[in-house]
Parts: sequence; structure tokens; C-alpha cells
Amino acid sequence: MQDPKNPKNMKKAPMNYGIYIIAFIVLLGSFFFIQNLFKPDAPKSLTPSEFVTKLEAGEFAGMTIKYSPIGGEDTNTYRVTILDAEGAEYVFEMLMPALNDALNKIDPADNIKLDYVEKSTVTIWGVLVNIVIPVVLVIGLIIILYRTMSGGGNNKAFEFSKSRARLSSSKAVTFKDVAGCDEEKTELVEVIDFLKFPRKYREMGARIPKGILLVGSPGTGKTLLAKAVAGEASVPFFSISGSDFVEMFVGVGASRVRDLFKVAKENAPCIIFIDEIDAVGRQRGAGMGGGHDEREQTLNQLLVEMDGFNPNAGIIIMAATNRPDVLDPALLRPGRFDRQITINLPDVVGREAILKVHARNKKISPDVKFEDISHRIPGFSGADIENLLNEAALLAARANRKMIELTDIDEAVDRVLMGPAKKSRKVTEKERKIISYHEAGHAVIGLKLENANIVQKVTIIARGRAGGYNLMLPEEEGYLESKKGLLARITGLLGGRVAEELIFGDVTTGAYQDFQSATKIARAMVTEFGMSNLGPIQYESQQGSVFLGRDYLKERNFSDQVALEIDKEVREIITSCYEQAKQIIIEHRTLLDTITNYLLEVETLNKQDIDEIVKTGRLGWWEDRKLQKASEPEVTENPLDQKDQNPLETGHEA
Repeated sequence: MQDPKNPKNMKKAPMNYGIYIIAFIVLLGSFFFIQNLFKPDAPKSLTPSEFVTKLEAGEFAGMTIKYSPIGGEDTNTYRVTILDAEGAEYVFEMLMPALNDALNKIDPADNIKLDYVEKSTVTIWGVLVNIVIPVVLVIGLIIILYRTMSGGGNNKAFEFSKSRARLSSSKAVTFKDVAGCDEEKTELVEVIDFLKFPRKYREMGARIPKGILLVGSPGTGKTLLAKAVAGEASVPFFSISGSDFVEMFVGVGASRVRDLFKVAKENAPCIIFIDEIDAVGRQRGAGMGGGHDEREQTLNQLLVEMDGFNPNAGIIIMAATNRPDVLDPALLRPGRFDRQITINLPDVVGREAILKVHARNKKISPDVKFEDISHRIPGFSGADIENLLNEAALLAARANRKMIELTDIDEAVDRVLMGPAKKSRKVTEKERKIISYHEAGHAVIGLKLENANIVQKVTIIARGRAGGYNLMLPEEEGYLESKKGLLARITGLLGGRVAEELIFGDVTTGAYQDFQSATKIARAMVTEFGMSNLGPIQYESQQGSVFLGRDYLKERNFSDQVALEIDKEVREIITSCYEQAKQIIIEHRTLLDTITNYLLEVETLNKQDIDEIVKTGRLGWWEDRKLQKASEPEVTENPLDQKDQNPLETGHEA
């Protein structure tokens, strides 16, 4: 793979080597000038006759005479160095016969020291100090000067406008690691196949899409699919975030777009992936007084580069967003983003496949059935499922287990849905009883009302802001909601408040979220789904606001009189469901009391427990445990054995 900042075909700017040569000469001359400046005085020169005369006169008394052959041991010429206490004083050359005669005439009283040197006086330390170290210092200064001139100053200003795209060379993620979206993978496999074998498509007159937009809710795997394309493709894959284009300086983003496509053209065929493209592709002209000039200039440049006068053959643009409603229409037209791939939340089969993918590197107990778990987590995205198994692994490790058990996954599901259990929260007995009847009321509606969701779990253990919760799931997962099914959901949500009112003659704030959900469903039935006496008319619709970012507005296209009728219809739906819930709970009061009593004792009932209570009116395993404890003899001490003991000696207070 090539570096996107220095691709193989990009021409480098010519370097001015004259500056570096001049700098090297100046540094080298400075070094020798300083070395000569502090160099000691040069030694004096003598002739052989002058040496003999001074030696006989005793002028060298107390000095050291060093002599060594010049060129080796076989030569007759010797270099003679006369050293006084401060260093060299005389240096000269002399033939060996004359030197030997002169040295034999030395008077012992002169205290002259003779030193014969067989080898050269050049040492490794002398070479290091005089040659190596100066050369290294000069080279180091040149390198520092080069880096300073090439990496700082004015060149940084030009790098500011360079593209920040990263060239991916990792093959850690492939299509085998992506599950739950087979159709989406097929669309992307076609792109990779075109890049590998373009001839068969061109022979058919087909043109591969210039741009592919991945749309989906957060956590559905848009970026993961892009990583898989990078792992599968045998072409350069450039990845960048939409926010990397936008800067506070006008024109920088547009310059980065130009640089990105310039590098991509030099490495074509290739793929460019822009994550969170809504950061730069938001609709132009939105907001009061126009828009952000820098962002709009960046978007304009992106539009031109994707489909303008200059063709971009061999470059495929991929992008991901969870806000397609705010993107500019010019960006979504054919010729730019020809194809939009919607990645929905996985169904039950997809969730099972995703569970198997994320369980590869985890130790799972053989008792865990992924098919059963996938039915319990409708609406979970791929990121939610990965987090679910990670939470289960943390719980198993915390309990020092060697494998992830089913209980760990059950607890992890509750943690993801509602948060960790708050067993330390102080709750009075009266509150526990109210919460138990509240959750039992939801369960009775789910058990006895036709078209209601199936009760999977009931608990009074506090999690998050809720004192307890009731997990109810549809019998079969589908994409359509019927009117009877929606009314049954509203009735089930109101079952908790009905139970409180019938049993205690009072109501609490525990049904706050139930009312919120029930009212939302009822209003949608009237204003959006056409499921009321007002007829099949849509009075309201969800619309994304490009002015408020993530906030949504509801478009109102009706009069105040119709608004009054809508309120009456919503109230009628809620009231009729409330009365139906009251009737069901009154008819099955015994079942309500039975479920409540067991909740007060065991705190959590799963689907098997609830089915057993409905069929037999009792919870077998719990009753057997109570009988077993009752049959065990109580261990008591004989008071006669302690009557003569001192109370303080037995460890009890008197």
C-alpha cells in the first residue's frame, strides 16, 4: 500500500541542495578555525648537529627524549621528540647511527629520560577526539537544519490543507465477521467484484455506482461493513471522517477535498469511505441568515469532485450516516450517490448469527442456546449484542466462573435494558407490596388478554429508575402492527395502575412511564395510522428539522376543531383500554394474588415459572424448598447444660 501523503506517482518538489552544501562548508570551516584557535604552539625544529651540541651542553637536563622509527623497524630514520614539563618543545628527524652515538654520550647527572616507541603514537582516542566526534557533530547539525527547514515554518501552513485520509492496509475484518445483513453484503460484494474484474461489467455496458450511501440506525454495522470492504478489496481503501473536512478557516475543507481526490486519482482504482458524512453534507441554506460558509464551500467542492467536469474513473465513494433526511438533495442524486443501502436492525435470524460471531473468542457454556437468546432481545442492534456478550463475560469473570453461563446472559440482558440491579435500595414493605401488585397486574393482562405480548419475565428488583419491570415480547416477530395488537399493548401498559387502584384504593407515581408509552401509541393510532373514528387520515407526521439538528417536529395540517376531536379520540382509546384492563384483573383476582405472593418471596419469575403458576396455581420448586427447610430439625442447645455457666464465659451478654 502507498502512503496517501506520498503516493507512488506524485512528483516531489525539487530540493535546493546548494543551501545544504554552503551550510556544511560553513560549519566545517568554523570547526577547524576554533580547533586552530585553541591549539598550542607548534614545537621547534632542530638539526642533528644542533641536537648534539645542546645535548652535550646539558640544555636538555630533566627532559624526556622520545624516538621512534619512521615507516617501521627496518628504517634508519627516527623521529625524535624532546618533551619538557609543559609538552613538546623540539621535533626533528635523525639517522640512527648518529642518534645512537649522541644518546650514548648523555651524562647521567642530567637526569634525561629516554623513551623508545616501537609503534605509532596514533591511538583510538585520538582518532575519536580529532576526527570522528567533529564529523558526527557536523552531520548532526546538518540533519537538524534539514528537519527544521522541511518540517516547520512555512511548510506547515501548506500541510494544513492536506487531506487527512488514512490508507487502510488491515485485513483484520472481512465479510465473514459481518452477520445479520446478507443482502447488504451482496450489494458491496458486487462493488469489489467490479474492481477485481471490470471487464465482464463493461462488456455488458454496465457502469458501477459512483457512490454508495450506507444508511441505518446507530450500531447497525455501517462502519463495520466498510471495514469488511477494506479487508476484502485488493485496491487502496482511503477512510476519513466527515468532521475532518470542516475547519474554522474558510477554504480549508475544500482544499482537503481536492487533495483527497488528487491522491485517489493517482492510486485508482480505489475506494474512498467518508464516515458520518452528514457533518459535511448537511443541506445548504439551512438556518437563519444562511449557513456555515466553510461547510457549504466544502460540500460544493465535494459535489464537484464526485460528479463534475473532471471524470473520476476508478474511484468509488462510500459513505455512512444515520441522518439521511438532513443531507443535501444534490448529494443524493444519481451520478453521485447512485445507490442507498439501508441497514435495518437485525431480525431473529440475524441476531442469532451476530451472537455466534461475537461468541467466537468467548468461553460459552454448552447449555446456552443462541436461538433462545435471540428471541429475547428484539430491537437489539449489532453493537447492543456485542455489548451484551461482553457484559456477560464480565459477570462470569467477576464470579470466578470458567465459562459464561445462561444466568450471566440473563443478567446481562437486564443490565442492557434497565441497568444494574439496585438491591441496596431501601424499600419499605408497603412499597414492595405495591410494586409486586403493579408488576403482577401487567403479567395478568399479558396472560389473559388476546393479542397481548407474551410475558417472559417479571421482577420487583429495582433497576435504573424503575422499582421493577415486566418483560413482554410478541409471540412472533413481525414488521406490521394491527389495531388489536396496539390496543392490547395499551391495555397491558395500564394493567399496573389498575391493580394498584383495585387492591389499595389509591394510586402512585409508579405508572408514569406506562402512561407516557400508552399515550404515545394512542395518539399515533389517531393522527398517523388512521385507526380511529376520524377515518383513514394522517393528521401528523414525523419530520426531521434541518434547523434543529436531531430534534423532530410534527407537521400540523388540521384546524382547532379537529384537534379537539383528536384529543377526544385519544382519551376514548385510553379509557376503553383502562376499563378492559380493570375487568380482566377483577375476573382473575386469584391469579393476581398468587403471582404477587410469589414475587414477594422470590422477587423474580421467568416464563417457565409463570406458566407453571397459571397451570397449577403454585410454584413447585419453591414450595419443595420450603417443605425441605421445614422438615429439617432445628439444632437447639439444652438449657440445663448452661445453667451453671457464667454468662460472660459463654460469649453472651447477661
